[in-house]
Amino acid sequence: MKTNYEFVKREIAGDAFLVPIGAAASVFEGIFTLNELGAFIFDHLEECASPEDVARAIIAEYDTDYDSALSDVKEFFASMAEIGVTVSS
Repeated sequence: MKTNYEFVKREIAGDAFLVPIGAAASVFEGIFTLNELGAFIFDHLEECASPEDVARAIIAEYDTDYDSALSDVKEFFASMAEIGVTVSS
């Protein structure tokens, strides 16, 4: 999976941030803060082919069930969509 804009994840003092690069830098002002799960999801986008794959990666890492994990993935994607970033396969 990938986003329609390029971002790099940076960790500063234990906090994770998405920083726009390339064309995204001219569209977005500032950086975006990620919580622990958001950082995990972002880190696994490239290796996962679908939201369901991301949910399975969450289950492998965290003590949660499939429905909760998939709900978290969809919530992350919705938050990204609010700022104009789409996630696709």
